[in-house]
Amino acid sequence: MVRMSRTVVSFVLVFLLTWSSVPGLGLARTLPSQSIQPYLDRVIQNVTEFKLENGLKFIVLERHQAPVVSFLTYADVGGADEPEGKTGVAHFLEHLAFKGTTRIGTQNFQAEKPLLEKLDQLAAEIRTAKEQKKEVRALQTEFDRIEAEATKLGRQNELGRIVEQAGGVGLNANTSADATRYFYSFPSNKLDLWMSLESERFLDPVFREFYKEKAVILEERRLRTENSPIGQLIEAFTGAAFQVHPYRRPVIGYPTDLANLTRQDVQTFFDTHYVPNNLTIAIVGDVNPTEVKRLAQTYFGRYKTKPAPPDVVAIEPPQAKQREVSLKLQSQPWYLEGYHRPALNHPDNAVYEAIASILSDGRTSRLYKSLVEEKKLALAAQGINGFPGDKFPNLMLFYALTAPGRSLEEVAPALRAEIDRLKTQPVSAEELDRVKTRSRAGLLRSLDSNMGMAQSLLEYEVKTGSWRNLFEQIDAIAKITPADIQRVANATFTNENRTIGRILPQG
Repeated sequence: MVRMSRTVVSFVLVFLLTWSSVPGLGLARTLPSQSIQPYLDRVIQNVTEFKLENGLKFIVLERHQAPVVSFLTYADVGGADEPEGKTGVAHFLEHLAFKGTTRIGTQNFQAEKPLLEKLDQLAAEIRTAKEQKKEVRALQTEFDRIEAEATKLGRQNELGRIVEQAGGVGLNANTSADATRYFYSFPSNKLDLWMSLESERFLDPVFREFYKEKAVILEERRLRTENSPIGQLIEAFTGAAFQVHPYRRPVIGYPTDLANLTRQDVQTFFDTHYVPNNLTIAIVGDVNPTEVKRLAQTYFGRYKTKPAPPDVVAIEPPQAKQREVSLKLQSQPWYLEGYHRPALNHPDNAVYEAIASILSDGRTSRLYKSLVEEKKLALAAQGINGFPGDKFPNLMLFYALTAPGRSLEEVAPALRAEIDRLKTQPVSAEELDRVKTRSRAGLLRSLDSNMGMAQSLLEYEVKTGSWRNLFEQIDAIAKITPADIQRVANATFTNENRTIGRILPQG
């Protein structure tokens, strides 16, 4: 059996999932069984939720098995919320949110502030001079001198050092098309410190090191897109699959937009979207909800009430005919096939999750067994449900990397045949039960993770209106029948609803 190397598999999955939304709970965590119901009841009974007067909401889950707590701040803003011409600003802001405040990350903010403002002025002058094809050497020299002065006044990664010295772990964040998430864990006796650090971070941020971070992000884009055949295809494919909705744009941003972003652009985006009623925080672990509420009012109650940010109003129209995009690149041939599906909160979401599991969940899935093991047409064959996000109507995306000596003309019909089989042949009770068993095991694993539970609660809270819908999904999936799968497959996997992407090897 020909297998894709572990390195290539990891890169592909990391790349694809980076641009997709973190899944709500996914089928791997949402299936029923009488044996796990007591666990679920205990989780529900231990959840406390409250909202501050300014609109910021907290979800607290008590779990006293170990003296640790996981914290997740969920900003309901991602790539889909960016203004035209400002793509990448949500992800850029995420990077800058680790640079500190007027008190953290600086030795003397009063001396640092005018230097940061001077850098903005010089950057604008350099940009204008380049547009007018004028000499910029003197301006660039002055810019470098001021940046060096500002760097001396800064304290790089001070937030990270404070967290690490207090026993914190996992300080990180991610940005998707739907949301931006900031997270780490602390010993349970550091609740007060977390409240202080996290509230300061979004109450009084300073977006220092802006120009250095811009270079980092542009390099990140070059690595993941310009220098990556599959990265190039994904960007072109998404742009073809979505004509109106901002899901068509890359979360990393277009290079021209990134190059032209200013520090004021980031500040404006922050002021618009990082308002209290657009933030939700989950705290899971060894905590007392009463103490959490008291401290939350002390620290986060300082946030002023502000208007709600604008909603994404663009609606992707139904696709009327098959769309295709092909790129000729120096690469092994790749094949993508995507179909529009409704958002996470749709009544058929559980059915879509089941279909995704049947087709592409692991080595027992139909795509892997058929294309990789039996026919040896592909080195990898899998799918992603909810691409590039799932807050709004999105895609079921399937992909295959052709095996050496095999062609796209062989891979494409083989992949399509497995999809079409769901439309014509009812799934056996045995296969459906196997999917539910995997899902039940996934749910039990998620209950063992404070951070995983925090993430799942927030995804459902923000995207469906209540964290309780996470557990209602269990009943929904328990009721799935082979007829449901056939019905949804026939409605979704049509020629006119399909977008195809190909990498054709050069030469």
